[in-house]
Amino acid sequence: MPNLFTIQHEFRYEIVRKIFEGGMGVVYEAEQHGTRDFVKRIAIKVIRQSFADQQMFIENFIGEAKLVADLIHTNIVQTYHLGETRGVFFIAMELIRGVNLEQFSDQLQLKRHPLPVELAVFITSRVARGLAYAHAKTDPDGRTLGIVHRDVSPKNIMIAFEGDVKLTDFGIAKARGFLQDNEGEVVAGKPDYMSPEQSDFQITDQRSDLFSAGIVLAHLLLGSNIFKGSSPSESRKRILTLPIPDFTQADKRIDQRLNDILRRALARDLDSRYATADEFLFDLEHYIYHHGYGPTNETLGKFIRELFGQGPVKSLDQSKALILPAGHGVGTSIKAPAL
Repeated sequence: MPNLFTIQHEFRYEIVRKIFEGGMGVVYEAEQHGTRDFVKRIAIKVIRQSFADQQMFIENFIGEAKLVADLIHTNIVQTYHLGETRGVFFIAMELIRGVNLEQFSDQLQLKRHPLPVELAVFITSRVARGLAYAHAKTDPDGRTLGIVHRDVSPKNIMIAFEGDVKLTDFGIAKARGFLQDNEGEVVAGKPDYMSPEQSDFQITDQRSDLFSAGIVLAHLLLGSNIFKGSSPSESRKRILTLPIPDFTQADKRIDQRLNDILRRALARDLDSRYATADEFLFDLEHYIYHHGYGPTNETLGKFIRELFGQGPVKSLDQSKALILPAGHGVGTSIKAPAL
């Protein structure tokens, strides 16, 4: 029997279409080709050319890939491979056939369709599950990695048309030994979804992610983000100073128990906030399942398929990436180095 650790293997990726183009990278849908006509649809994240010669950015891109390679959880987008071709680094990862939470929220507004409370709580509970796993992750020696995502926001939460909810993009996460970090000197994250600690240039811990998840939950329930200002600096100011409302007054569907969950997640005092994602998850799941039955992936999948029909509509943000013809770009190949 051959030694599995010395097997040489080569495979290639063929780009199918562009899915998303952000400030620092581009994500493509691609086909991974293997032996005997093996084909698997995946996503490929590539560094933008303008950042390809910035050493710190490249090191963090590599660090992200190494960090998430071992984060194998149903509520986190899985990473398969870190590669380099012609000096360009790329990450091959799980392809999610669905939309991100921002597109989902846009579609709800477009169709004037309120999201049922139990589904809002269910979505957030799946995010909390992914965070609980990431926060507890240890290295091979059993030492906690101290992962803090730092960018829990609608663009980084995917919902598959089957109903799976997955957290993605650990590109600005902090974790011991993986990514360079200058926290306390610069602000990392999206201003509308930052924790007070992030907004105030403070050192964060895992409770920061729970505040951001609380903003996501409030946004899903109310249909808008109460902290969003007219500028990034205004949003950060609102994160730091806006009185946290009584949510029962903001939406009659929110009862006192859910109001308590929201206000605890959004507590500015760290000692008053949820201490762990597990605690947050317990309260969310108890809220939707304490009667014995509640939403499932299938429930959410049915809802999102009915909301979108055959797929995302053209009026959504990033629609140009989503509605490219299926054959766009076929023939463009990225050949991975031998493993």
